[in-house]
Amino acid sequence: MNIFGIEISKRTSLLLIIGGFLLLGFLTYEVGKDEETDDYDVENDSIEVRDLHIKDPYAAEAGKKDPNSQTDPYQELNELIGLTEVKNEVMSLVNFVKVQKQREEKGLKVPKLSFHLVFTGSPGTGKTTVARIVARIYHDLGILKTDHLVEADRSDLVAEYVGQTAIKTNALVDSALNGVLFIDEAYSLTPEKQGADYGQEAIATLLKRMEDDRDKLVVIVAGYPDEMKRFIESNPGLKSRFTRYIDFPDYTEQELIDIFGLYLKKNEYTISNDARVYMKEKLQEVLKHRDKFFGNARYMRNVFEKAVQCQANRLSRQKNASAQQLMEINLADIKEAMQE
Repeated sequence: MNIFGIEISKRTSLLLIIGGFLLLGFLTYEVGKDEETDDYDVENDSIEVRDLHIKDPYAAEAGKKDPNSQTDPYQELNELIGLTEVKNEVMSLVNFVKVQKQREEKGLKVPKLSFHLVFTGSPGTGKTTVARIVARIYHDLGILKTDHLVEADRSDLVAEYVGQTAIKTNALVDSALNGVLFIDEAYSLTPEKQGADYGQEAIATLLKRMEDDRDKLVVIVAGYPDEMKRFIESNPGLKSRFTRYIDFPDYTEQELIDIFGLYLKKNEYTISNDARVYMKEKLQEVLKHRDKFFGNARYMRNVFEKAVQCQANRLSRQKNASAQQLMEINLADIKEAMQE
């Protein structure tokens, strides 16, 4: 074969063609790779923000075991802001279990203890976070085989038609076996206005499974104090199985400020001094009118997210913002974020 006046063999020409395809494929891959990893659009002189994720130490995911983390559940419990009495109650239970294990090892009688819990308190007071930590503690103590926790509410237990609620509740319990079933707003299973409601069927099914699977299932129910009292007293079976209550108080003003500071730290933001002063004064006004529906840590999360959005809108009008500017939440951001 003759190429560009040079006589070459068919074998050589085939190798040249294959080599050319390989080189073309490599160059195409490298160009595509550069395009995929470059978030900066030179033509439009803008930065594309992808997958913005706010790290929330008080969200439902908080307390969930991180396989890359070296912290243990006891340390995580201790590091939570506030909740002194909650921590004391949990550690009191831990101490009881440890001592009973020592008694068992010595051949002494061990009294039976219900590990089911009632968490009472307003929204955003850390009930779900602590429930996740308790699941890990129960696993560490050998009470449960896993640290698995399943979160549920009324919609996960109660069906719309006759005969389906028991099936739905049983399926939910099956998914939580060897772990913890956490039912938030459990009082909704017993509405104040009794009528054609299948909540009682769900409760009856749950109680049976708590007895049948008592060595494989722990149930934690949560909700407002008065509503949870009504719920527990609505059925003798509930009253006999749920004997340990842990109350989650509303956060104090300083604790809420500390929670906001934790959001800042976890997400690499700072706040100016005048913005901090304003937030404290505004928060005092908010707390004067606080009711049982006040969101506590959730409220502070909302303020933080709004402040971050306000900062983004403000900085979008200028180019080449410095690292300090990109981190700082200023007075204007906080004022707008805390507007009612």
